[in-house]
Amino acid sequence: MEYWDKRFLEGGKIWGDKPSMTAIHALELFKLHNINKILVPGAGYGRNTKFFTDANLEVVGIEISETAINIAKKYNPKTQFFQGSVLDMPFDDEKYDGIYSCHFLHLFLEEERISFLKKCYEQLKTKGFAFFVVFSDKDSSFGKGKRVEKNTYESKPWRPVHYFTEPDLRAHFKEYSVIETGIIEDAENHGDLGPHSHILRYIFAQK
Repeated sequence: MEYWDKRFLEGGKIWGDKPSMTAIHALELFKLHNINKILVPGAGYGRNTKFFTDANLEVVGIEISETAINIAKKYNPKTQFFQGSVLDMPFDDEKYDGIYSCHFLHLFLEEERISFLKKCYEQLKTKGFAFFVVFSDKDSSFGKGKRVEKNTYESKPWRPVHYFTEPDLRAHFKEYSVIETGIIEDAENHGDLGPHSHILRYIFAQK
């Protein structure tokens, strides 16, 4: 929590106002499958949740950083936020049509990834959908930093990143029926890195 609070306090809207390219594709799939109410774990300051509420989806976000939520409430008042760790889910008794998670699952070590995904599965309605976006083994940052687990590296202190292969990603979602997977190059411009892109994997699956 301290890491993310400090980052959002110093950087504000770190990734800008525009949604991730993955959110644009996710919305297309959500509309195709009549998904109306979604949960967004690791919602940050709401750049993607705002995109979804602007498209008339009902959105609930979970975010550990109070600073990020304070930014989001001014920026995206239509989204309901719960503050806390996703590992403490659920924060309500709702069952959701869909879950959208971007740049988040890869921040956990294996045991926590499994626990987080189990909690997400339980919050989906029967036949609900999950759209998850993760760092891939094709990204230029793969292999940099201290190795802490298989395909997991700590490029910054206290921030491990797991890089997913296609089989690895599918294995994490073995309880689902996988509808679509793919790779998306997502441009960013923040911090010391300046303009750059990440090579991301996504999976769209049904409970």
